[in-house]
Amino acid sequence: MQYKYDLRGVSATKDEVHAAIKHMDKGLYPMAFCKVLPDVVGGSERHCNIMHADTAGTKTSLAYLYWKETGDLSVWRGIAQDALVMNLDDMACVGCTDRILVSSTIGRNKNLITGEVIGAIIQAAVDFAAQMADHGIGLHLAGGETADVGDIVRTIDVGYTTFARMKRNELIVNDIKAGDVIVGLASHGQASYESEYNGGMGSNGLTSARHDVFSHIYAEKYPDSYDPNTPAEVIYTGTKRLTDNVMIDGREISVGKLVLSPTRTYMPVIQRVLAEFKGKNRQRIHGLIHCSGGGQTKVKHFLKDKRVVKNKLMPVPPLFDLIQKESGTGWREMYQVFNMGQRLEFYVSQKDAQTLIDIARSFKIEAQVVGYVENMQGEQVVVDGEHGRFEY
Repeated sequence: MQYKYDLRGVSATKDEVHAAIKHMDKGLYPMAFCKVLPDVVGGSERHCNIMHADTAGTKTSLAYLYWKETGDLSVWRGIAQDALVMNLDDMACVGCTDRILVSSTIGRNKNLITGEVIGAIIQAAVDFAAQMADHGIGLHLAGGETADVGDIVRTIDVGYTTFARMKRNELIVNDIKAGDVIVGLASHGQASYESEYNGGMGSNGLTSARHDVFSHIYAEKYPDSYDPNTPAEVIYTGTKRLTDNVMIDGREISVGKLVLSPTRTYMPVIQRVLAEFKGKNRQRIHGLIHCSGGGQTKVKHFLKDKRVVKNKLMPVPPLFDLIQKESGTGWREMYQVFNMGQRLEFYVSQKDAQTLIDIARSFKIEAQVVGYVENMQGEQVVVDGEHGRFEY
């Protein structure tokens, strides 16, 4: 089966990428969510280094459309957060939530992206670091590179590289066990540290969401917003305009802003969890998974002879229901491409589940036990819920 996601030149499974890197050294702890390196900076066997790089992906193309249509610069602030969080929350999944160096790499087409856009992105990173500092999370901005590369970038690409040094005995290394339960944290709603409703999009699946939801009028108005090599039948096939409004929880939100909701960071939550599970208790966290690329199947990369069954996922939030209805995409593909309203998972014993749920809810983030782990030969993820049973 060839998914529309593949036709648009992207991959939910990243099979080619995984094949390309399969012979690379996997670091000190191959099952850790991020690659953990020896302490080449300090030379200590008690410490390690963690370095990560990621971007906001094609979410920048949607921000470009919205900005051109409305003149609203605020969407670029969200793009900076998207790229930052895709790094920071991955690092948090190995227990790193402080003393993190951050460097940006921004490539733009100067003919289309103005200096005020660059300014908005850079200021947003400064503001995000200040907000995290209020939660005791130290982000140190080291500058970076902003390049005018219109020959290779159609609009703008926003990325960050992050680095930290930490003690090895404070790491979280995935060791997911049979009998574990899965505590899932919602990606949508409004956390106590967020200023508005978050649709839960994150920064994965934007190529599909953009083309499936929004009208073909944008193909004609903004040909710079998509790859001309993409088959015409999958370019902007939806019915919505960026400024169309939908009602969610009694409030009107434009569809453009809904899809552009900044990627929620779970750093304040994870930091509180780490404070609760100190020392040897850290090992009671058997797994910590950021459901980014691969959606609800992400955890499969961190299993060994285990089956993960997600049979109590939270109801699909309005954003993903809208994407499914507009696209007609099968639910199997939806759960593989999008986080579907749950972007962070803890794998723990039943006795620790309520502690995690209470911590998440103290930040006004919904959380619940969404499934369990059992032994099997090989690795499998099962999504079994309101839209059917799907095995991956």
